[in-house]
Amino acid sequence: MEGLGNEVINAFITLTENIANSRTNVLDFGSEDMIFYRGEIHIIKMIGDYPGIFSSEIARRFGITRAVVHKTLLKLEEREFVIKEQDDEDRKRHKLFLTEKGQLAYEYHEKYHNLHDKALFDYVEGLPSDQLEAIKGFLEHANNLIQNHA
Repeated sequence: MEGLGNEVINAFITLTENIANSRTNVLDFGSEDMIFYRGEIHIIKMIGDYPGIFSSEIARRFGITRAVVHKTLLKLEEREFVIKEQDDEDRKRHKLFLTEKGQLAYEYHEKYHNLHDKALFDYVEGLPSDQLEAIKGFLEHANNLIQNHA
């Protein structure tokens, strides 16, 4: 591969390495009670975005095992960020919701990204839909390839 295609692949590899080697493993929102590992805060975000979501759906969306999600949810329940409600249709399943404290963490996380990622959000918002479709297609394809390598 040569030219622009090669530049795109190299830029993607660099991005992947930067993400993999990121030093931001913990997010601190200013109090002892509001310190989270990346996986914890992103599960909080998923529940905040999709109230009533099941743990199996979180695992599927993140491409991680249900055991990892379960272990993280136990910690978040213990810290009173998440509550489970039994599903009326299937008593073995539980719907997940944020507590007031969980909603606060969700909002802090949103503010964090709005502050630190505003330049990216503005850039993406300014792109025409055909370019967004191309980027989306590339990212979906790359994500599928990465999952096959894992």
